[in-house]
Amino acid sequence: MSADIKESKGKLPTVVLAGRPNVGKSTLFNRLIKSNRAITHDRPGVTRDRMEGVARRPGYRPFIIVDTGGVTLDANDALAEGPDDNRGFESDILRQMDAALDSAQAVAFVVDGRAGLLPLDESLAEHIRRRNLPALCVVNKIDGPEKEDLQLAEFHALGFPLLAVSAEHGYNVKALFEDLEAMLPTGDSDGENWTEELPEKPVLRLAMLGKPNAGKSSLINAIAGEERMIVSDVAGTTRDSVDVRFDIDGKIYEFVDTAGIRRKSRITDEVEKFSVNSALKTTSKADVTLLVIDGTEEPSQQDKRLTTLLSARKTPFMILVNKSDLLPRDKLARLKKEFADSFGGLLYAPILMVSAKTGANLNKILPLAEKIHEECAIRVGTGQLNRAMREALERHQPPIVNRSRAKFFYLTQAESEPPTFVFFVSDADRVPETYARYLEKALRGMFGLNYAPMRLNFRSSHKKTKK
Repeated sequence: MSADIKESKGKLPTVVLAGRPNVGKSTLFNRLIKSNRAITHDRPGVTRDRMEGVARRPGYRPFIIVDTGGVTLDANDALAEGPDDNRGFESDILRQMDAALDSAQAVAFVVDGRAGLLPLDESLAEHIRRRNLPALCVVNKIDGPEKEDLQLAEFHALGFPLLAVSAEHGYNVKALFEDLEAMLPTGDSDGENWTEELPEKPVLRLAMLGKPNAGKSSLINAIAGEERMIVSDVAGTTRDSVDVRFDIDGKIYEFVDTAGIRRKSRITDEVEKFSVNSALKTTSKADVTLLVIDGTEEPSQQDKRLTTLLSARKTPFMILVNKSDLLPRDKLARLKKEFADSFGGLLYAPILMVSAKTGANLNKILPLAEKIHEECAIRVGTGQLNRAMREALERHQPPIVNRSRAKFFYLTQAESEPPTFVFFVSDADRVPETYARYLEKALRGMFGLNYAPMRLNFRSSHKKTKK
């Protein structure tokens, strides 16, 4: 599949934010896209993967802005040891920045005006200079014009145009947008026009969720056919919820890789708390969530908690049992049954055995996600619904509760995404949970809703509702 996949960036030019750790790139990124997408913290090395967003202002061309992790290079352009949080990831972060620069039209080199010019800044500036891209040195953490000239003085040695800003307080951010937009060419190397943004194709947004080290980032890289996310055996490598957009066979998909979610009692790190909260919020904004589970382990209590949470929220999702290549073939069928039995309370979420390493069943993920999304949008006519209700009642009458049965008058669909159906009955308290499950199963069978979450509401009414 990967040969047919290329990253989709429309016709917008790209600006990369580059710099050493803790100079404020992520805060600037959030300011430019006007959204708190990237996690920001005073601790160096929070950002690792590159993150993309679109910067827009009235009267100016929009452009893609890319946030990258802090790079550490010595005077010989060799990797130096980074902050504690990035220890061991230095080469991955450099590759991510270089990959972003490969497709960029300009670079904003961010430095810390309070710390002054450091040897690390000089080494990284030389690395960027060899790219021959239009560059602006953004001197961050300068809160106003009072000491601007004094704080900018030593950065002239880098040979880039300078602009003083404060990402934290918003000082000169508007001027930064204008300067970056002015640096960009009007067309690409093929002569395509960048002055207008192309109409947006429909996007299917897919959130990756799961425990640390289950293989979420590896799956995205395998589907994309490129090293778009940093992958490591170290649990907690991914922190931000990182959007990765691809055009696959003419359709736009946006994967959102999220931080691994551990039990709350085990989370003591402040950055990890931000990461987990961001991951859980992402599922509410995604069209379909892909819950990734490590197939080499028995389903854990945390796996079951996440499954129960998604099910209770009526989130459209599927379960991907990753690392299936590490298991003997004769055990796969048994393992799938064990996983299905472990999550037996689910009526709708499909389970798919996959392998990011060998590519097993990866070609089934996107069609299945499309199917789930289509089912969530279903609308069923009123007449068809009530014929289905009568048929279900004839097959199996409601049970007697407190010496009488609930009478069913009418059925309507209140909304979609997820499909929500309202039964008008004589007494909703006389409809037990077991009968509600029977009705859900009957509706699923009649309308082909195999994978979409479904809500059934029962509303008491003493007379038949008329429409």
